[in-house]
Amino acid sequence: MSTSAIIMMVLAIAVIWGGLVWACVRLMQNPEGSVELLDDDGRPLEVQPDTVRVRTA
Repeated sequence: MSTSAIIMMVLAIAVIWGGLVWACVRLMQNPEGSVELLDDDGRPLEVQPDTVRVRTA
């Protein structure tokens, strides 16, 4: 393999594993996720836990 191919391979591996590590760290910091329901003006909605229904198959 040429030097440029090795450099590109190392760079691609670093991007993939770095993204995985970054995602894991973000999930540990915010385990519920960062999705927030917003109204039409962009303000967060107040959602009561008993109003959210989960569909089961």
